[in-house]
Amino acid sequence: MFGEIFLFALALIWIVFATIQDIKKREVANWLNFSLIIFALGFRFFYSLFLEKGFSFFYQGLIGFGIFFILGNVLYYGKMFAGGDAKLMVALGTVLSFSNIFETNLRIFLLFFVLFLLVGVLYSILFTVYLSIKHSRKFKKEFINQFRKNKKFVFLGIFIAIIFVIFGFFSNLFFLLGILIFIFPYLYIYVKAVDESCMVVKIKADKLTEGDWLYKNVKIGNKTIKASWEGLNKNEISLIKKKKDEVLIRKGIPFTPVFLISFILLFYFWKSNIWNKINFM
Repeated sequence: MFGEIFLFALALIWIVFATIQDIKKREVANWLNFSLIIFALGFRFFYSLFLEKGFSFFYQGLIGFGIFFILGNVLYYGKMFAGGDAKLMVALGTVLSFSNIFETNLRIFLLFFVLFLLVGVLYSILFTVYLSIKHSRKFKKEFINQFRKNKKFVFLGIFIAIIFVIFGFFSNLFFLLGILIFIFPYLYIYVKAVDESCMVVKIKADKLTEGDWLYKNVKIGNKTIKASWEGLNKNEISLIKKKKDEVLIRKGIPFTPVFLISFILLFYFWKSNIWNKINFM
């Protein structure tokens, strides 16, 4: 019991700090994520050494680290996570093994990931709606622009959707697919419009930080600094500062609040009767 509570409190404090940092600076420092890994595994080791028979509590933390290391890298290289988010996911792997039984921990991992996906979708929708309202003039202009650019895509979607709706008279599944196909082009245009009108900002070169995403390639003399998913490194930032006053960067959505909400929900489910009613395996 003490081990679970301590790990929960430790991770909660770290995630709160990460959330504050992400909201303010749109980044999560490496030292924050790495220190959570060190403290969590260190606590597990000494807890197992002095308060338990055997080292299963420590080993389960290592297993969680390994599983979430793979998951974090898949999400990062799949371009669904920024580097800081992926490292925070890995760090949480050392915490979430609340049990000494692997099968129980696997259920915890699956529940956390499901909660994370659900909270993430809802959070992203609400955040983009907030941005579109906050930058309503720019958003409306960009939405019209994106609609004009993607008219063929929209009309193709409508045509395919009508076909599926017609087949929906024979099966409800086709009708549902038709509705989804009809919505998808508009959803794509909406997300693209939010991205172009609300997430691209011009900042002074001396304000750049490691990992910032360039909006487009920057040419400096004979060298071209490419806009990549990995973001800017120290050498590229130094070069830009020497030759440019301002650059366009693409800001991401601060995603650490999703970690915070999902983690609190997970622990609530874990310590309540709801946990006993959930069965993924």
